[in-house]
Amino acid sequence: MKSTFLAWVFRMPLIKRWSLMFCHKPENIAEHSHQVAVVAHLLALIFNKKFALQENKPLLSPERAATIALYHDQIEIYTGDTVTPIKYHHEQLTAEFKKLECMAEKLCLDTLPDEFKDDFSNILVSQNIEPEYVRIVKSADILCAYIKTLDELKHHNYEFEHVKINLEKKLEELKQYPEVEYFIETFIDSCIISLDKLTSQNE
Repeated sequence: MKSTFLAWVFRMPLIKRWSLMFCHKPENIAEHSHQVAVVAHLLALIFNKKFALQENKPLLSPERAATIALYHDQIEIYTGDTVTPIKYHHEQLTAEFKKLECMAEKLCLDTLPDEFKDDFSNILVSQNIEPEYVRIVKSADILCAYIKTLDELKHHNYEFEHVKINLEKKLEELKQYPEVEYFIETFIDSCIISLDKLTSQNE
């Protein structure tokens, strides 16, 4: 059986994020997915190293978190990127988007040869992903969007002012998870400094 799975994945760079907004630095879903995978991997490691034992919780697999994150926006090959204010503008509209996303997950899965579908069903189909990994990947997704927002504002793109306000509200809720608060305190600030300052900090 010939499969179109990889061909669709390789088209992810063609899908632009922030589709209704001006961006100083354009971003596509392939770039974003890589960044979310890096952050999800790091969040899982932070949780394992610093908080799992004291909270008496099982360890996470950073590799699984990263893999889920790599594919978390693959459905947008079919749906495109829909900005949050549109997607959640109306309850009925949100429900229809959710149906569309479920359909897109099935379409992604169906592009694989049959013998690999079981391996990908708990990666591509959101309802098959364990809640702890949903949390980690969603946190990473929001953190990456926040870093992107800070970068746009640094370049005086004030269209992202309202995005920053909304994301900060979400991050306040996510701070109930200690790995998110640790990540913010440890990594965020250096993501928006100049190259000169970045290199001088490593001397």
